[in-house]
Amino acid sequence: MQLPVTRIDKSLPLPKYETAGAVAFDLYARETVVIEPQTIALIPTNLIVQIPPGYALIIAARSSTPKKKGLSVPHGIGIIDQDYRGPKDELLAQLFNYTDVMVTVERGERIAQALIVPIARIELVEHELATAKNRGGFGSTG
Repeated sequence: MQLPVTRIDKSLPLPKYETAGAVAFDLYARETVVIEPQTIALIPTNLIVQIPPGYALIIAARSSTPKKKGLSVPHGIGIIDQDYRGPKDELLAQLFNYTDVMVTVERGERIAQALIVPIARIELVEHELATAKNRGGFGSTG
């Protein structure tokens, strides 16, 4: 499968899979961004993508980013829809600085990763509950 992409700054590399077994490719910061403590910043990743029908692009933190930089994706992942593909729709990595110091993301730094996943479209159909008993949750099984 090919993923059509447009790089905004051609001097930055085209993302690639770093190993033969990698399932996600790294995203580069297009510009240097300083993130204040306890705040969220949007890091431009230099890419506009054309996600094929039936797929979504997921943005997640690289496994080393929280430990090395004190940054994480505030809601776990970023979901990029198929119709986010206009000429100004650059992928942005939303990162939260959970430290008590300013953190600098340098231009060209690999700051997040992305993967393409198949998506099934469903039709929600409302109906009555099949059971009257609650299962419980959040530690209910011990």
